[in-house]
Amino acid sequence: MKKLTALFLLLYSTATYAQQQLIRISTAHTNLVYTTNQQGRLIQKYLGEKLQPENADTLNKSSQEAYVTAGMESLLEPAIRIVHNDGNPSLELKYVSHQVSKKDNNITATDIVLKDPVYPVNVILHFESYYNEDVIKAWSEIKHSEKQAVRLTDYSSSMLHFNADKYYLTQFHGDWASEVKMEEQPLTAGMKILDSKLGTRANMYQSPMFLLGLNNPIAENTGGVLAGTLAWTGNFRFAFEVDQLNALHINAGINPYASDYLLQPNEVFTTPAFIFTWSANGKGQASRNLHHWAVNYGILDGHSPRLTLLNNWEATGFDFNEKRLSELFGGAAKLGVDMFLLDDGWFANKYPRNGDNAGLGDWEPNKDKLPQGLGYLVKEAEKQGVKFGIWLEPEMVNPKSELYAKHPEWILKLPNRSENYFRNQLVLDLTNPAVQDFVYGIVDKTLSENPGIAYIKWDCNRMLTNTYSPYLKEKQSHLFIDYVRSFYKVMDRVRSKYPHLPIMLCSGGGGRTDYGAMKYFTEFWPSDNTDGLERIFIQYGYSHFFPSITMSAHITNWGKQSLKFRTDVAMMGKLGYDIKVDAFTDKELQFSHDAVATYNRLRDIIWYGDLYRVISPYEEDRAVFQYVSADKQKAVVFNYMMNVRRKEIFSNVKLEGLDPAKQYTVKEINLFPGTTSSLKLNQTYSGDYLMKVGLNLVPRAVSLTSNILEITAQ
Repeated sequence: MKKLTALFLLLYSTATYAQQQLIRISTAHTNLVYTTNQQGRLIQKYLGEKLQPENADTLNKSSQEAYVTAGMESLLEPAIRIVHNDGNPSLELKYVSHQVSKKDNNITATDIVLKDPVYPVNVILHFESYYNEDVIKAWSEIKHSEKQAVRLTDYSSSMLHFNADKYYLTQFHGDWASEVKMEEQPLTAGMKILDSKLGTRANMYQSPMFLLGLNNPIAENTGGVLAGTLAWTGNFRFAFEVDQLNALHINAGINPYASDYLLQPNEVFTTPAFIFTWSANGKGQASRNLHHWAVNYGILDGHSPRLTLLNNWEATGFDFNEKRLSELFGGAAKLGVDMFLLDDGWFANKYPRNGDNAGLGDWEPNKDKLPQGLGYLVKEAEKQGVKFGIWLEPEMVNPKSELYAKHPEWILKLPNRSENYFRNQLVLDLTNPAVQDFVYGIVDKTLSENPGIAYIKWDCNRMLTNTYSPYLKEKQSHLFIDYVRSFYKVMDRVRSKYPHLPIMLCSGGGGRTDYGAMKYFTEFWPSDNTDGLERIFIQYGYSHFFPSITMSAHITNWGKQSLKFRTDVAMMGKLGYDIKVDAFTDKELQFSHDAVATYNRLRDIIWYGDLYRVISPYEEDRAVFQYVSADKQKAVVFNYMMNVRRKEIFSNVKLEGLDPAKQYTVKEINLFPGTTSSLKLNQTYSGDYLMKVGLNLVPRAVSLTSNILEITAQ
């Protein structure tokens, strides 16, 4: 009887697979198509621009398994590897079913269920397609019902396959104060890996995002480009494998380095989302797709106004008191910004926070500096017409602190080894629920006791090294994953009670910039490097994946450029100041006050408009960026001359994204008091003229000068 039953199931299974499935995941301009083969495995049939007629994409001869498993016949890097209770290190996944549901008029969810025919292991491949934004989110769920835990050693969020003559990869890498440097290279036979093993500050060296060009080097406005990023605030891995037939296979997900995961029976392992967009018209369109998706879905309160601010760090460092801070409130009011942000150094008493070597973890206002507490500062700021914000680094601890002495078991550090410090600090063991309560309690206590606090700068200045969790005990290989999940648990609690409080994501500069965290944060700190010239490159790099509203851009004394140049650069992001306002001349103060007013008038175009990177700083000794409103009625152009050579010749700047039939006026704005524009723009131009002939924005090439143009349809 058992043999008959098995035979029936085999015949039924074969008949089911013979009914070839066709699964099409679509956006406005892109199709991702899956089908099943005769063995019942899921095959990626097509990924690219929509074809006419629509079913033309099914003619593609691709036979590549969609989510390659380890231990079977494939020779490729697997998307998933599992070791069963009996020691068998193989997995076969066959199609079971799929479901398509529309979440609304824009978002469609597609879930594809796969199952091993021998072992009780299920994998669900999830997709959300955002039709208008041309963006797809992909992630997986892994579950089993074996008698004991199985070992997961690979667990990609997504696997994609391409066939082209050539492949070009752009990666974004760097270091502190030198983030997101762009480098393009052709992919050749074999494996190329972009990854991080730094844990908390995962993208300090390598950013979790990439551009892939097919057939030709990646261009701004032409060619097929895939832009991909992982929504995960921890170790990531992108693996690009070009096989012996010149096909490319991409695995994207959590880095499995030192992270074997013991998955308990019926526990669901959910991978983070791989977010990608395909553009047939270059990386510029790919960026605009991601910008619109981020504002609508990827960041907290994407359509809510952000606060301009004045930070005290460059003016005072750790050395301040109530009187000095009150004076700085006045500077914020004179600038016309919304808020004053108090940075590091305001807390700890037994071990006062007078430097970065003490006090971290002891979150009580320092009585010598702030005898009347934070509440007094909130009220004093409000008296002068500005809101008050505060800096926190709640995940970290100095050994020289009361917290360290009281709870040594709360700290990530190796037993039987000397402690390893970075910025004189260690990391709290956030996998421990008691530590999660403590970190949440810091935020809740600070806000509930000082209800006027309007903003938090959440910092994280240390990566993971010499790491061991007393709480996890024998499950140390869970640490990198559980830390991130625990961070999200804390942020879920924070957002449950304080759903709309603006919070900046900071990590010693740009060490945390990802869409896993950005659903909890309103903006991020791109880099501690605020030199105006350097920031052009940094903001250019981030602009490939993040909209301007997310990038905090502060005017400081870093760099040798004029105040106007530094201001013009900062106005491309979320404007702020970190500078001694009381050291300004009258003209500098007037210029800065007027710049804030101008920014507030134009910010919706900069935050929500379409970005066109007209001229790259990597290609010329200048850079030009243009933001265009959705109705094409308004545009803002930022023109920067960098370190130009003697008698260097520059061509006209041909604008983009305008309506060719409209007539536009062009006016230079944000001029320094007492100066006039050197650009001869006193006439009306058609959009067609501005895009095909362009404007001469370099009447005289002078290094480190800049212009902002306001373009208005008549």
